[in-house]
Amino acid sequence: MTVSFHKYGDFFPGTGDIKDVGAKAGKYYSVNVPLQEGIDDSSYEQVFKPVMEKVMEMYRPTAVVLQCGADSLTGDRLGCFNLTLKGHANCVEFIKSFNIPLLVLGGGGYTVRNVARCWTYETSVLVNSPIPNELPYNDFFEYYSPDFKLHLTPSPNMENQNRPDELQSITSRILQNLKNLQGAPSVQMFPAPPDFMVNRETPQEVEDSRPDERGVPMTKEGATKKEHDMEFYEEGDEDKNRDSSASSGEDRFVNAVKMDDSESMET
Repeated sequence: MTVSFHKYGDFFPGTGDIKDVGAKAGKYYSVNVPLQEGIDDSSYEQVFKPVMEKVMEMYRPTAVVLQCGADSLTGDRLGCFNLTLKGHANCVEFIKSFNIPLLVLGGGGYTVRNVARCWTYETSVLVNSPIPNELPYNDFFEYYSPDFKLHLTPSPNMENQNRPDELQSITSRILQNLKNLQGAPSVQMFPAPPDFMVNRETPQEVEDSRPDERGVPMTKEGATKKEHDMEFYEEGDEDKNRDSSASSGEDRFVNAVKMDDSESMET
């Protein structure tokens, strides 16, 4: 799954239309969000959060690679967006909130001092370590004139050409495309086989592995073999054993009856 938020139209490289959704088995796994010049923090967030939330819901990634191009910041020499560091970093923080492995990369950015500002601030967001707005003195301190501050102020002269209704239309169309996904790719699950299908040792294997032990008698199939009560008696002892068995059986029966009768007698 690839998701791209970018300037679209008369702008290099001229690709990334909302209709570019992938092909064949990859259809709908490519998400292009075309934007116009001058987009500010609130407008960008209006599109970014619902789209990425739906991507997470439908695709359920196990890891995310996030490329933080700084050419979308206000004042970039080639870019034409009007984002501040805070608006840019809010997107990073939103992806981080899903608590899945996240690899954050740099990207474009053609005003060097603002690139350094951006990656410094977003590193602090990722590691949960707030930093002050005042820049410490360093060998390149004069590059950050005239205010020598970390954060940027959006340009008041740049018009936001992204109308709210157009952004809503783009968002709705992308969310509808994402609903066409068949779910996240996964490994097919199979039920565990029942116990009787699990391979067990054969009687011969049991005997060979423990020759000095007398194990439980087993059939060829590995089931426990039940021996008859008369199997080890001699012929002369058969009647004696039968009488003994009958007597013990009668005792068990009587004891059982007494347990029931005792309650009725006490009543």
